[in-house]
Amino acid sequence: METLKSKEKDYQRFIFLNKLIAFLFSGLVLLIYFSFILIIGFKPEILGIFLGQTYITWGIILGLSIIIFSIFLTFIYTLIANNYLDKLRNKLE
Repeated sequence: METLKSKEKDYQRFIFLNKLIAFLFSGLVLLIYFSFILIIGFKPEILGIFLGQTYITWGIILGLSIIIFSIFLTFIYTLIANNYLDKLRNKLE
């Protein structure tokens, strides 16, 4: 009977951590993306500033940074899922 309670507790912990990480990372990406969209909508001149004597603008740099940040968060989530969440899930089986 005690093992059933401990498995239920581990299952609840697994679900909580999985949702927490997923919503936290998704919310972070959405916040950054929509902030970028709001800047485009209300202050586009900021993103049109050239960097030095090049044809690269702040908009290009910020857009690429958002993409790279999203890839980085995906990498971090994969590491957490493979090293921690999978061990928790395997413990439940």
